[in-house]
Amino acid sequence: MDTLDQDSTQLAPSEELMSNTGAAIPPTDLLDLPGRTTPIRGMAVTTKEIDNWLQRKEPASPFQESLQRLRRDMRAMISLGILAFLVILALVGPPIYRQIGGSYQSDLAGPIGPSIYHDYAHQELSKQDQGPSAQYWLGTDNLGRDLLARLMQGLLISLIVALLVEVVDVVLGVTVGVLAGFYGGWIDQLLARFTDLIFAFPGLLFVILLTGIFGTSADDFFGKMPLLGPFLGNGNARLVLVSLALALVVWPLMARYVRGQTLQIKQQQFVEAARTAGTSDARIIMRHIIPNLFSIVFIASTLNVAGTIIGEAGISLLGLGVQPPGSSLGLMISDTLDLVETHPWEVLFPTIILTMIVLAISFIGDGLRDAFDPRSKD
Repeated sequence: MDTLDQDSTQLAPSEELMSNTGAAIPPTDLLDLPGRTTPIRGMAVTTKEIDNWLQRKEPASPFQESLQRLRRDMRAMISLGILAFLVILALVGPPIYRQIGGSYQSDLAGPIGPSIYHDYAHQELSKQDQGPSAQYWLGTDNLGRDLLARLMQGLLISLIVALLVEVVDVVLGVTVGVLAGFYGGWIDQLLARFTDLIFAFPGLLFVILLTGIFGTSADDFFGKMPLLGPFLGNGNARLVLVSLALALVVWPLMARYVRGQTLQIKQQQFVEAARTAGTSDARIIMRHIIPNLFSIVFIASTLNVAGTIIGEAGISLLGLGVQPPGSSLGLMISDTLDLVETHPWEVLFPTIILTMIVLAISFIGDGLRDAFDPRSKD
């Protein structure tokens, strides 16, 4: 028997090798190794070539390429880090902040600890309009309430409203848009006219109308709910109305985006193949249409969040949103407008946070749009 080099192995026509990792290697007449155009039966194949063949990387999918473009967008990545910090601050900050600090003698309430004076609703009338200190890290407002505690609570309210609005926006927008684009005909005409009707109604006027009429009754109704009552009854009940009103006026734009994309997707060959195979409409929509709407829905939702947060802040600024002792960024700005000249930090802090979160979300939306746009180039 001939002796082969250590770096090569003679493969019989019907034999299979085992690689270093234990994976089975097909015979050489089935291998298409780099550098060889035609595999030759029974030829010597080096172990290095076999390992190279095993370690060949599959080409990146379009989704992976989009994520790579997004990671190279420094503006979007920095904005994502800022947004993550603000979300963590809103969720984790209040319970941690209420544990920091020692007890002190209040002029009105006696000895109190940080769980009380670091609460966003607690008032210390003897400590009004104080600047940043070791006890109150960002100072106090005109009622002696902790600005940092109210800032974190206001940030949480903005995020809750944005989340509630986007859930309704995505559900209604995707449902209406997919049905209108996929079926067409009278269904498309009916849904299109309904969408145009919602578009024609002024969104801000509708929000003001809804909160102005049902605001007081909402405070009483939601304040008595078993689980959400303690949270919503503390001046936050109207955020439900604000969320509902904003959601009802923003979903038509999502529906238009989804309808246009659905009209393109349903003409693709894989959808025609599914129809030829006898696949039902519901299965085609769930398995072929909706998964391919991910990019447009995600991008549109991200860009819409910024408008939602600004809308909630504007409603609270007008006094129709969250009510005292609750807190929101818009309410904090509204309460301190008269103190710009004497205590500018009280209006400056909520304004900076509102600006940061809106710009961060906008930059992330721009980055997603550039990354997932098939026409974009490196």
